[in-house]
Amino acid sequence: MENTELVIFDLDGTLLDTIGDLAVACNACLALRGLPQHTYEDYCHFVGNGIMRLVERALPEPLRTPENVALVRADFVKYYTAHIDCHTRPYDGIPELLRELARRGVRLAVASNKFQAGTEKLVERFFPSIPFAPVLGQRPDVPLKPDPAVVREILATTGVGPGRTLYVGDSGIDMLTASAAGVRSAGVTWGFRAREELVGAGACHLVDRAEELLDLL
Repeated sequence: MENTELVIFDLDGTLLDTIGDLAVACNACLALRGLPQHTYEDYCHFVGNGIMRLVERALPEPLRTPENVALVRADFVKYYTAHIDCHTRPYDGIPELLRELARRGVRLAVASNKFQAGTEKLVERFFPSIPFAPVLGQRPDVPLKPDPAVVREILATTGVGPGRTLYVGDSGIDMLTASAAGVRSAGVTWGFRAREELVGAGACHLVDRAEELLDLL
């Protein structure tokens, strides 16, 4: 097996089931404007590329102007930040997995396309005792995944090389990010996207239960 010193986790759909709060927040912003709302299943396909793209996808196509998207995004961030943990929960086995990885001395980090403040708030809320370093979300002037910039930043911060790093995520975007950064990827099948998407995006490994990740170290 590989000698893995660092595991980088995606957040939404990987560590946390956040889709309920994302859906409620986005639908609330649409309802304010008298616009059609969307289902849980719709939001599973809308998420993954940051809040701007989530809002854009949720708006009716004729209204997807930069001005409208920016206005709804601002409302979304305000509402979502205030209600960020109403329905969100860790996936089965995730807290135990993280504690075991930390016990083994594996370095841990988060790389998310969620805005930075939201990413930090959720990690602090649900994993306060886990020594993630660093926790990185969407920030100005840093390209979103699948651009590998965030993974490369984590590698530089931790001093761990790509050959000793495992990236864990639930979407094709995550698998492409790992490939672009030159790190191994593990696609989790409990998240928002289909197994076929992970395979098609070149996942090095597929895992069905959190504890299976320990076999990839």
